[in-house]
Amino acid sequence: QVQLVESGGGLVQPGGSLRLSCSASGITFSRYIMTWYRQAPGKERELVATIGATGAYTNYTDSVKGRFTISRDNAESTVYLQMNSLKPEDTAVYYCSGRWIRRDYWGQGTQVTVSS
Repeated sequence: QVQLVESGGGLVQPGGSLRLSCSASGITFSRYIMTWYRQAPGKERELVATIGATGAYTNYTDSVKGRFTISRDNAESTVYLQMNSLKPEDTAVYYCSGRWIRRDYWGQGTQVTVSS
């Protein structure tokens, strides 16, 4: 059974930091391109950051460049999203997704709220 489980969300003040984790099981993690998405209330889901199977390739949406860092540990089957200098507009449910050929899996999401 394939599972992607996100953790690390919570309430943080503007300017603060959070580190999200997504732990995978039931897949050969090192084959998968991993992506973090987010969805704010009333808005469409947005791609935040992607990392290639080996970790050599990363890509970010413009609004998080310089503030967020995606990384992965294939030995631990885990992908991370380090989020610094958080802004209220980063408030959303954050989801991780794994994709390989035609296989596409999603986690249940973790809430991130940036508010004073």
